[in-house]
Amino acid sequence: MKILAVGDLIGESGLNKAKEIIKELKEKENIDFIIVNGENVAEGMGITLKHFNNILSIGANVVTMGNHTWAKKDIFSFINHEQLIRPANYPEGVPGKGYIICKCKDKKIGVINLIGRTEMGILTENPFVIGRKIAEEIKKEVDIIIVDFHAEATAEKVAMGNYLDGTATVVYGTHTHVQTSDDRILPKGTGYLTDIGMTGPKNSVIGMDIEASLKRFVTTLPERYKMAEGECIFNGCIFDINDETCQVDKITRIYL
Repeated sequence: MKILAVGDLIGESGLNKAKEIIKELKEKENIDFIIVNGENVAEGMGITLKHFNNILSIGANVVTMGNHTWAKKDIFSFINHEQLIRPANYPEGVPGKGYIICKCKDKKIGVINLIGRTEMGILTENPFVIGRKIAEEIKKEVDIIIVDFHAEATAEKVAMGNYLDGTATVVYGTHTHVQTSDDRILPKGTGYLTDIGMTGPKNSVIGMDIEASLKRFVTTLPERYKMAEGECIFNGCIFDINDETCQVDKITRIYL
């Protein structure tokens, strides 16, 4: 089983880059299952129905979200779609679901979306407690458990990987838009990568226009972020999972 996780899609350009790469990558690498983080696909913040359908059309089995889940009001019209999940540790009672169970070939795959609490500016439940609770609830029903941990702090992500080591099959991070090079298989068998990176404008500040971003940092004055333009990069990660043991045999970072 080969599972491809694609990093935060940034705007239309990121979506177009994903369209360009995923089909070729799926055929070349024999990808079986695709997870895409879509929380930045609508002009850099949020997602609309149009963008969501476009992500599905390029082969995504599951679309995950993050801190910009509610940035576009359109999401409330499709938040309960069977292929969309938002962070499971959002406060109780918010619409949508935090995990999904899918069938792929002869396996059942559970995908969990969590959001961090360090420097995220969002009031949420404890991702460690919620993540472990869900994983324990579904582990008898599924063969593989994948966790997209949308978080800012490297330490919080590394801690989550170790906390779920041996419970989740894979734990990877999203949100910082910068791919890390610390892919590894943890002591109890969980495949781990701190951040899978972004798919969007290469010459940018994590996808945003450089000049607009610099004005905010240099002057501290409010400046509306705008999307960067030009050449795009594609970031993601392929997890090769042993069909017999359902554990990760190999991790391949993708930077194109």
